[in-house]
Amino acid sequence: MAQANPNIGEKLPVIRQLDESAINRIAAGEVVERPASAVKELVENAIDAGAVRIAIDVADGGKTLIRVTDDGCGIAPGDLELALSRHATSKIDGSDLLNIHTFGFRGEALPSLGAVGRLTITSRVEGLDAASIRVAGGDMGAVRPAALNAGTVVELRDLFYATPARLKFMRTDRAEAQAITDVVKRLAMAEPSVGFTLRDVSGGGDPRTVFRADPESGDLFDALHGRLARVLGREFAENALRIDATREDIRLFGYAALPTYSRGAAVAQYVFVNGRPVRDKMLGGALRAAYFDFLSRDRYPVAALFLDCDPTLVDVNVHPAKSEVRFRDAGVPRGLIVSALRHALAEAGHRASTTVAHATLGAMTPELTAARVYQTDRPSMSARYAAYAAQAPSAQASGFAEMADTPSGRVVDTVTEVEPEAEALPLGAARGQVHENYIIAQTARGMVIVDQHAAHERLVYEKLKAQMAENGVAAQALLIPEIVELSDADCVQLLEVSADLARLGLTIEPFGGGAVAVRETPAILGAVDATAMIRDVVDELTDLGNSQTVQARIEAILSRVACHGSIRSGRRMRAEEMNALLREMEATPHSGQCNHGRPTYVELKLADIERLFGRT
Repeated sequence: MAQANPNIGEKLPVIRQLDESAINRIAAGEVVERPASAVKELVENAIDAGAVRIAIDVADGGKTLIRVTDDGCGIAPGDLELALSRHATSKIDGSDLLNIHTFGFRGEALPSLGAVGRLTITSRVEGLDAASIRVAGGDMGAVRPAALNAGTVVELRDLFYATPARLKFMRTDRAEAQAITDVVKRLAMAEPSVGFTLRDVSGGGDPRTVFRADPESGDLFDALHGRLARVLGREFAENALRIDATREDIRLFGYAALPTYSRGAAVAQYVFVNGRPVRDKMLGGALRAAYFDFLSRDRYPVAALFLDCDPTLVDVNVHPAKSEVRFRDAGVPRGLIVSALRHALAEAGHRASTTVAHATLGAMTPELTAARVYQTDRPSMSARYAAYAAQAPSAQASGFAEMADTPSGRVVDTVTEVEPEAEALPLGAARGQVHENYIIAQTARGMVIVDQHAAHERLVYEKLKAQMAENGVAAQALLIPEIVELSDADCVQLLEVSADLARLGLTIEPFGGGAVAVRETPAILGAVDATAMIRDVVDELTDLGNSQTVQARIEAILSRVACHGSIRSGRRMRAEEMNALLREMEATPHSGQCNHGRPTYVELKLADIERLFGRT
């Protein structure tokens, strides 16, 4: 017996038209999720107004106060009331919803904020008097004269006071303040020519400047480089590669860090589409794919990438918050990101991040210990005997040969005859080997310490990859094809990339319905569970739109072969072998890091070494 629908009473439901206040509160739930969302909408409005300087003041994580002040074009007194109406905007005329060149265009932000908080807008247009309007909980006041030199001041107090249930979902003041800082930094990266100041005015005391970025000058890349140095730090700017590539009317530019400058989480990956900060899973997957062969799975690249294209090629009207976009052909921007980043990484050659040298110098700096004033430190008896022996005539005559067993470290195969021009090369001339694993080389500017095993492992790995790319991946035919049952949608998705999988040695064919037949697998993998591999590929395709599963397994085997086939730790190398390794590193792309993203060498500048010994 069928049960009655609990949502339908005895009386027929009546369809009602919601009032404007309720509509605005519902819309606010989509547009304004938290204080950071309100800051984003207001700052974007200021940028669209042509502001050169924007100041943001917040209190209590934005819950009690958000004030955005700009020097933009302003709002005329006669338009203030209209600006607080839903779907009222000056940015589009409604005739073309694809050709959008501004951050905002939906006309929902201001009425949504006025529906859930206490909103005051004060603005002045050049040549007109300043005016102000106030709206609280959806109740709009009258337009009044105000005092303001230029631009607009939007003040939002007591966010969500009209919808107290939303306040229960707010996080701590510190977490909300951090989210606001992240939003402002993203917009600052998108607009290097605009100055931003974020201040915390909680508690009524002196404001605390949380973030400040003055307007940058210069060409596109100079301004962007300066702004990224301010937002992401000087270390990122020093270790970032310039990206500039175009494919099918889509331009990609920005900066991406070296593999040796990576993070433990995907917290420093920024992607912008036509200047708009977005969080797109497909574009993020492309960034990971570009660094796929250079970082271990627990490390993440750092990058700020900008995609510029005709607005008609991308739909930004996917979500009310406009944080998601949809490309007409998603494969073009994805392929552009992967190819451009890999090309830049290849051009970087053997370069490693400067942070490696900084960490090395930090590790070499002696720790300060408290001096004991009541007792003089005395050398041990064995140390005194060694000192006496070193000063004896017999020791002076034979050098320090008799003390060969006392030092804890030793240098072997010291190079005495090296071509002078070798020191001018990036990795210099080999001078010796310590602990049968580290090569010491002298450069014109300092010295280089090379991990011989890690460096040679990368060189062998690159050779194996080049051979595989030239000769293809050998496939082994299965005696009995393995049938894998999938859903119809997964089957179609998998067969679309069958040509790419075939180049990697995995051959599949449709087998009727939602099934596929696996006829060949990559020979280098040996015995493999074809069903599990196929399902992993399908899961990755569903999640990211592409799959690296098969390639990852093949390159893992190549990496293992390279590890076993490279120079082992503990092997003493001759001078010519060490110099040959250095020259090959200089000529091989990606030799600055091993197969897991760790550095293969450390470079120390002469000035840094002298500073260690107090010679500056």
